[in-house]
Amino acid sequence: MGDVRILDQAALRDLVPLDLAAVDCVDSAFAKLATGGVVMPPVLSMPIAPHNGEIDVKTAYVPGLSTFAVKMSPGFFDNPAKGLPSTSGLMVVFSAETGELRALLLDNGYLTDVRTAAAGAVAARHLARPDAATAAILGTGMQAFMQLQALTLVRPITRAFIWGRSADKAAGLARRITEAGLCEAVAAADARGAVAAADIVVTTTPATAPVLMADWLAPGQHVTAMGSDQHTKCEVEPAALVRARYVPDRLSQTRLMGELRSAVAAGLIAADAPFDELGAICAGAAPGRVSPDEITLADLTGTGVQDTAIATLALERAAAHTMGVPLHV
Repeated sequence: MGDVRILDQAALRDLVPLDLAAVDCVDSAFAKLATGGVVMPPVLSMPIAPHNGEIDVKTAYVPGLSTFAVKMSPGFFDNPAKGLPSTSGLMVVFSAETGELRALLLDNGYLTDVRTAAAGAVAARHLARPDAATAAILGTGMQAFMQLQALTLVRPITRAFIWGRSADKAAGLARRITEAGLCEAVAAADARGAVAAADIVVTTTPATAPVLMADWLAPGQHVTAMGSDQHTKCEVEPAALVRARYVPDRLSQTRLMGELRSAVAAGLIAADAPFDELGAICAGAAPGRVSPDEITLADLTGTGVQDTAIATLALERAAAHTMGVPLHV
């Protein structure tokens, strides 16, 4: 089988920072998803309700990429109270030509964080107004910080409003964002006020009831909803999907576990209603934002093409820099 490269989280942080190259990598992956040849099975998702946890397994074969990844991503949302991160995981990388094992990426969820944040930037790149300068982040975890960081790569963000159920955590995140030099950030007293002040709204919570209401939305806003990746989750009031132009990352997934699922269950959208996917927009097969006053909403549930793309990028860079521990098997 040859050498298998083992890369830990520290090495992967050096190899794959959250930058424009990562955003472009994910943008290209979405475009390939829309142009044919990609094989991406449904997400294997298993809830672990007694411990407020879940694990998702995602994969995809992407023509033109030398490898494919199988990603295992646990999320246990009571972990922060135990002094542990809420997400972890790893990726296993295989040759796309022979199926031989090529690498174990012991990223502890880092690459998932990068590709998820990059997907938010891709959505904003194509759907937010070019002059969007203010953001509302609903959520206070790692992805809240990274989503804003990614936004600053593609839009001229100068101010962010942070809301969370914990005022202390919102204030802490606002300080961290400001100190990191991403933009000026302040904690918002309520979610509605944060949304009212924003050009771009990002929901990044494990909520099972809406934290963003339809009547809060105003002309010209863009929403990226990225927390609903289980059939029990819902961050956005279903009526918002009727008010906005709705863009799923993968329609078959969002019907089952995204915000679309709740809108269908509420009888507001037909179960078989067609929508242009984000990949079609990335590929130029469907339009991005069509007017300054349009309200857009991207529903991101996470796709296997993102994992394969970011894992392949990591492995190519590791080989170029001779990084990682070789294991002969």
